[in-house]
Amino acid sequence: MSQPTLPDPVPAPERRAATRPAERWLLPDLLRGLAILGILCVNMQDFAGYDEWRQVGADRAAQVVIDTFFNGKFISLFAMLFGAGMLTIVQRAGRRTMLRRLLWLLLLGGLHFVLVWHGDIISLYACLGLILLLPLLARPPTWLLTLSGAALCLWWLALRVGEALLTPDGPRYSFVQNIPPGTSWPDLVLARLNAFPSDLYGGAAYNVQWLLGLLLLGMAAQQSGLLAHPERFRSLLRGLLIGGLLLGLPLSVTLASLNTQGNEVAGYWEVPVRLSSGLLLALGYAGGAGLLVAAGRVGWLRAFAAPGRLALTNYLCQSLVMTTLFYPYGLGLYRHVGALPCLLLALSLGGLQLWLSGRWLRRFPQGPAERLLRMLVYGRP
Repeated sequence: MSQPTLPDPVPAPERRAATRPAERWLLPDLLRGLAILGILCVNMQDFAGYDEWRQVGADRAAQVVIDTFFNGKFISLFAMLFGAGMLTIVQRAGRRTMLRRLLWLLLLGGLHFVLVWHGDIISLYACLGLILLLPLLARPPTWLLTLSGAALCLWWLALRVGEALLTPDGPRYSFVQNIPPGTSWPDLVLARLNAFPSDLYGGAAYNVQWLLGLLLLGMAAQQSGLLAHPERFRSLLRGLLIGGLLLGLPLSVTLASLNTQGNEVAGYWEVPVRLSSGLLLALGYAGGAGLLVAAGRVGWLRAFAAPGRLALTNYLCQSLVMTTLFYPYGLGLYRHVGALPCLLLALSLGGLQLWLSGRWLRRFPQGPAERLLRMLVYGRP
């Protein structure tokens, strides 16, 4: 009995292996570069092992900045861009190519989780991308993608609000990883290897509606032509900018306030407030960037397109650098640094990656990790 195969809507003569550098669109690369830096600023909490609500003085001020302008915003933006990228590859190279890419990303993400850092997001995106391959077979129109994404996000938020309303008060639970001083790298690798299946399943089960919704919203943006031709969507982009700022900023300030409180109720309310404010402000950021690109007035922000093109390489390098600095097998700064030094360190590494990415792309068309992934997926760079 023959095995069923995925139908492929792209005729073979029109199928392309990958997007060439000259064919890339500025807006998604620019947004991806900004997202990589913003995600690092938030991930520093996990790398350094500090609790948000225990910050005081200058560290608390830095945490307020992180919560207001970074926390939840850039991870939402990056998830939407991942969905847009999925649809781009399906349209250009077919579903079998996307299937191979997602399977390799699942493996690379798993290796990143086990060997480097337990906060890997690549494997989770790959799993959810595999779930979305089925609805992609039907090629739903843009409005259906948008409504599906919005409905899934609202469903997830409703569940989290229900949890917050039913939560009894008490001391706030800390999700900071327990890494005792003197823990060796092999010990951490073994622990993460044992935890990977359950962590991946738990992350997918808890976040499935939210992340699928974001992926679908990104696909809608791609299918509509918004990312390729923002000049055709100026009114929509203005609406995203104004609406995102007016609704997202007050919620972001609320998030910052919740993260100064050490009770469990505040911890539960933090989750829906973080993600809803993150989505709204992410849309505002995207609207502002889109208007600048549409007007040809990107200016110095254009430099962020370079780290956006090397997003996978930069993301993996961030984990390598920060775990080396903070974990016991490196400099051992874990739980010894607060929010302000972490924010400054993240901005410094982000600035260095901004400069190095531009230099790298003057000599090479893609980053090392991107080159490896394309060789695995397409059989050639």
